[in-house]
Amino acid sequence: MKIPRSLVEAVRYFQDTDNCLEFMKLIRWPDGVVKCPTCGNDKVGFLAAQNRWQCSKKHPKRQFSAKVGTIFEDSAIGLDKWLPAVWQVVNCKNGISSYETARGLGVTQKTAWFMNHRIRKAIQSGTFEKISGEVEADETFIGGLARFMHKDRRGEKIKGTGGGGKAIVMGLLDRKTKKVRLRHVADTSGPTLQGVVREYVEGGSYVFSDAWRSYNGLSADYVHNVIDHAESYVNGNIHTNGIENFWSLLKRGIKGTYVSVEPFHLFRYLDEQAFRYNERKNDDGGRFAEAMASIVGRRLTYKELIGDNLPTPEPSPPTAE
Repeated sequence: MKIPRSLVEAVRYFQDTDNCLEFMKLIRWPDGVVKCPTCGNDKVGFLAAQNRWQCSKKHPKRQFSAKVGTIFEDSAIGLDKWLPAVWQVVNCKNGISSYETARGLGVTQKTAWFMNHRIRKAIQSGTFEKISGEVEADETFIGGLARFMHKDRRGEKIKGTGGGGKAIVMGLLDRKTKKVRLRHVADTSGPTLQGVVREYVEGGSYVFSDAWRSYNGLSADYVHNVIDHAESYVNGNIHTNGIENFWSLLKRGIKGTYVSVEPFHLFRYLDEQAFRYNERKNDDGGRFAEAMASIVGRRLTYKELIGDNLPTPEPSPPTAE
């Protein structure tokens, strides 16, 4: 399989419909045998005029394209635009806004916003494997800075002090692999933060945190090392510098690129930033291939994205991104 090594090469390569189709065939059916996604039959015929296949068995949805069963399903956007869009989301260091995607691909902002979220769905980590060894734990607050808000909006959004009115993100960094796990949490209470640690970290591991009282109690299951930032930031091997460096990258992307992120969608942006960070030692082509390997079976509908399938409706997509 040919993997482009740069954005220019990707745009040129995927301009060719045949290249797109061949690439998607290898992604969708790695063994090279095209099978009907409805019944699994491998006796299919290619309809060149429609760029799709038809199953030899008679049943609903006999005809299917390479998009079926992927994040691209039911999209009128061609693969010549979809594939460069994936490239940009996984390789732009600080992320790419829907407005920038729309300008680059020649689609509407609303379409680009939906495309970017579909791609974030593909790179969402679904691993249940716990991490072990040495793990840094920390939390951060994400939200607008009060000094940049109009006083009426500040009074509406900001309640109390500190993290009032902001979203809370819990992060764990595996010092051995240098990879992060993130979780959007409701509060910074002991049960919440310690619950995340116990969910993702094997018992007996070394856990490093700051002196926030909600981490008290981890010593029962872990070797818990605490650094009090009122006294110092490093004490030998005891620090949380790794996860704090990641927070700076995360906030740079959210504040500088996306500007406004609804809490309902925050976990998707966390998935995106975690993917790029965890794959940072890979090259652009490698990150693209890694993302494309996860596009199957992760369809995201627009109703699901905006929360129309939930009992309580959620906010409509933001226009400030």
